[in-house]
Amino acid sequence: MESEMKKKKEIIDSDAMGRAITRIAHEILEKNKGTDDLVLIGIRTRGVPLAERLAAKIEEIEDVKIETGILDITLYRDDLSTIAYQPIVHRTEIPFDITGKKVVLVDDVLYTGRTVRAALDALIDLGRPKQIQLAIMIDRGHRELPIRADFVGKNLPTSKNEVVDVNFKETDGKDLVLLLEKNKS
Repeated sequence: MESEMKKKKEIIDSDAMGRAITRIAHEILEKNKGTDDLVLIGIRTRGVPLAERLAAKIEEIEDVKIETGILDITLYRDDLSTIAYQPIVHRTEIPFDITGKKVVLVDDVLYTGRTVRAALDALIDLGRPKQIQLAIMIDRGHRELPIRADFVGKNLPTSKNEVVDVNFKETDGKDLVLLLEKNKS
């Protein structure tokens, strides 16, 4: 991806990411009036470390451990035939029943809304939550489906030739959000 992209600018550094996670955690607690029946589920790949950090921050604030899970949406994507002949399917790891729970679905970037739509389909196959909310680090606009986030780290209007690259220490070795531009060929 790096060779096809050029760095345009740094949007969020490590400190700003930490502040955004703290703010989102507080907003989740406020909207849900605490932690009763609250679970966080990260969408693979970068929704997972964000969900884990939000859960840790909520535990730090409320002294209550929040259950977290990992959702793989590969087989629910509407572009499955265009992304790979044999896509790599990972395991969904949700070791608790989501029925009757307030589920906060977590991802790094909200763009067209298609990833979230796939995640909603996958969640409903696992149970019937009381409520599903969406927490994301970056909302970059360009929705193709009527989906919006309940909790947003940063709204970042972008053009379609730009790419938002969210990095977490757990997956990328650093906390950083970059705005990249596709190289014109």
